[in-house]
Amino acid sequence: MFSDHGHVTFLGAGPGDPGLLTLRAVEALAAADVLVAEERVLDVVRAHARAGADMPQLSTDEASTPVETRRIGDAANLVMGAARAGKRVVRAVQGDPGLDSEAVREMLACAAEGVTFEVVPGIAEAVGVPAYAGVPLRDEVGADVRFVDARTATDRCWTELGASDGTVVVSTSLDQAAATAGELVAAGRKPDTPMTLTVAGTTTRQRTWDATLGTVAQVLKQAKVLPSPEGGRPVIAVVGEHCAPARRDQLSWFESKPLFGWKVLVPRTKEQAASLSDQLRSYGAVPHEVPTIAVEPPRTPQQMERAVKGLVTGRYEWIAFTSVNAVKAVREKFEEYGLDARAFAGIKVAAVGEQTADALIAFGVKPDLVPSGEQSAAGLLDDWPPYDPVFDPIDRVFLPRADIATETLVAGLIELGWEVDDVTAYRTVRASPPPADTREAIKGGGFDAVMFTSSSTVRNLVGIAGKPHNVTVIACIGPATAKTAEEHGLRVDVMAPEPSVHKLAEALAAFGAERRMAALEAGESVARPSERRPGARRRRAASSS
Repeated sequence: MFSDHGHVTFLGAGPGDPGLLTLRAVEALAAADVLVAEERVLDVVRAHARAGADMPQLSTDEASTPVETRRIGDAANLVMGAARAGKRVVRAVQGDPGLDSEAVREMLACAAEGVTFEVVPGIAEAVGVPAYAGVPLRDEVGADVRFVDARTATDRCWTELGASDGTVVVSTSLDQAAATAGELVAAGRKPDTPMTLTVAGTTTRQRTWDATLGTVAQVLKQAKVLPSPEGGRPVIAVVGEHCAPARRDQLSWFESKPLFGWKVLVPRTKEQAASLSDQLRSYGAVPHEVPTIAVEPPRTPQQMERAVKGLVTGRYEWIAFTSVNAVKAVREKFEEYGLDARAFAGIKVAAVGEQTADALIAFGVKPDLVPSGEQSAAGLLDDWPPYDPVFDPIDRVFLPRADIATETLVAGLIELGWEVDDVTAYRTVRASPPPADTREAIKGGGFDAVMFTSSSTVRNLVGIAGKPHNVTVIACIGPATAKTAEEHGLRVDVMAPEPSVHKLAEALAAFGAERRMAALEAGESVARPSERRPGARRRRAASSS
């Protein structure tokens, strides 16, 4: 026994969607000294790991040993070694630890050596994947549900499954799906029994096929899924009346999302892209953030330094923020001088829109004025009060902004009787070109949509990466951005009803939903825009999941 040892948490990472991690799993990851996981699981859990946590790579050096065997043995050694050293270890596995034979073996090893451990259950693939495929395993009538791994099923197991009329959930692979169906038919199931097959379940790469036990081989061949070098990919098959196509048409909630599987280019700075990317994911899209603009300090900081000092000494009645970057620039200057949000005491604060207001609130400042209508400089001016010498002791406004900002707000404030200190708080410059594969995807039609949130994002993206392919859906935040896109030879398909990135995402989702409905009404298969480009169907068939 070890008197001074660590602790191991055996954690279920679920079937693939990072959003299916439990709250307890997130807590355990945040406290871990060491995180041990295979690559596909590591991608799900690493975002919640504590900063500085050790994430050792599982070795695959011994070429004579099968990769999976090497990884399993190496994982066990890493877990026990770290635990013996007194570390808090998280051992993350796909699905649920109780259904992972190697995780159970490692639990027994911990028990034998006196290492304390806990188990954080995860959503099993055999349960989570059917739920995402729109296949409920039970209903109000109730039914026997059996789970089986085709790789280890015995003749007796198949015989029992064949004699049952309950739902069967089978873990198998694409190239073994027809053999699995054959086993069930040979054991007594009718060939016309409905069957679904789902690969990459709970992820935006998910794909589900409807078949029967008798037609599954033909369905996969017609879909050009098989034969394929990727035929060994894991698949969850569900057999029984609960997965009949008529039910799936009503219950397939995940794959029917308006932008399901769409690869959407978000050409913004990373900080600005985060909330937009989250919204796109909620519609089923796969956002790909490509910075087109880099934010840098002003070339001459003295003007900004004087303005911040004037803010503290009472020079201004108002400060107006026209972007998240302006908030960031002022905040950084405050921190440089040892100031915080209290320096805004007695000063009225305006924000051009909700995102800018959110950035101020995160800084500890609640804005006094946010446009009630259009979120723009014009909208801000519509609500801005005129200068009144009786009620306004000071007539000056501090306006920190970009070096390329328009003069609309300055002119409007002067017309309302205010004096304006128009200060360059930051510079926007063109970002470095993205990687070669991203540039090729942009020009070659690899993206389904591009979201342009300003004229500068249009100019900069075309400048650093080239013009998007003509099959790519072009979405623009407003008329000015759309005009710039058209000037660069792009066809604008979607425009936001108001200048908001979230409204733009909503508009793109509505476009995707209409496109999907039109395909279904025409009796056509639903395809992403990138699958319509020349040669895409052939390439998709070759690499299909």
